[in-house]
Amino acid sequence: MSPTEKTAFDERANAREYYGQELACTADLKTTACCTTESIPDYVRAVLPGIHAEVLTRYYGCGTAFPPDLAGLRVLDLGCGTGRDSYVMSKLVGRDGFVHGLDMTPEQIDVGRRHRDHMAKVFGYEESNVEFVEDVIENMDRHFAADSLDMVTSNCVINLLADKEPVLRQIHSLLRQGGEFYFSDVYADRRLPADAKTDPVLHGECLGGALYEGDFLRMARRVGFVDPRLVNCRTIDLEPDVAALTGNTVFTSRTYRLWKIEGLEDACEDFGQVATYKGGHPAGADTYTLDREHVFERGRAERVCGNTVRMLSETRLAPFFTVHGDFQTHFGLFAGCGTEAFRRRESVGEQSGCGC
Repeated sequence: MSPTEKTAFDERANAREYYGQELACTADLKTTACCTTESIPDYVRAVLPGIHAEVLTRYYGCGTAFPPDLAGLRVLDLGCGTGRDSYVMSKLVGRDGFVHGLDMTPEQIDVGRRHRDHMAKVFGYEESNVEFVEDVIENMDRHFAADSLDMVTSNCVINLLADKEPVLRQIHSLLRQGGEFYFSDVYADRRLPADAKTDPVLHGECLGGALYEGDFLRMARRVGFVDPRLVNCRTIDLEPDVAALTGNTVFTSRTYRLWKIEGLEDACEDFGQVATYKGGHPAGADTYTLDREHVFERGRAERVCGNTVRMLSETRLAPFFTVHGDFQTHFGLFAGCGTEAFRRRESVGEQSGCGC
């Protein structure tokens, strides 16, 4: 079956029932696919104790779907559920930022809504900087104008959608230049057979709708996210009864960042440019990780491709980097794209391979 072929299975109805009726709390999940098992970053860990307990107990994410540098940004959290990530980002964007949470499941979004005033008080805000919109993700452009958002996030949600490419296209349209879609989701190492895609439990557990990683990358490039960057990746361990339904398929939880930047190319091209991290970014004073292959140490000049230069100099990251060189002279493909700091970490096994 091709990735665009339709079935009679109703993904939207299944997701609404599974997350609205079947699951009452995180403990009801039948697999670890929709669980964040990676180490929680310090910038998230510091905020979690203040999040209302009812919001936390119905969390179904598979990763950390947002970076730390959100101050002043306008963010859309797709499939926000009860608002766990929305409220963490509420603290990170600060008084000058705003977070919109969008979800189609009344039982979940009602939880988030009733704690808005409480969470504003916890964070010391005079009024809430979070709003929740009840609607399907496919209707996001009815609520937000083109080029109006700084960031879009989602945490283990895109896999639940029946038709993913139009959603990626809408996200690209809503982002401002220099904005990004930073999100975590579940992927498969092959295209799944129809019986796996239409199994209600597999779909609800974020496995049945998992995209083949190759198809995802092709989709992303078609809609304008021409250089998807992998942030991290972990293999999902399946229970024996679940593995029996999926055969030899290997599932991974991955976090990607997709930049909307004019001029990005579909390959790493060499223009002889050099970038140096100046320090001071919220992610770390001494080290900044752009993606899995680009780790910058403060003060260390790194040769980088043209796309990486644009990511560092034409986005909110610009104040933290010095870039030398322009796009006047082209030297061909950039051989071995990545940084020296990343290669050293790889050599001592600090990065998870995950087959990525």
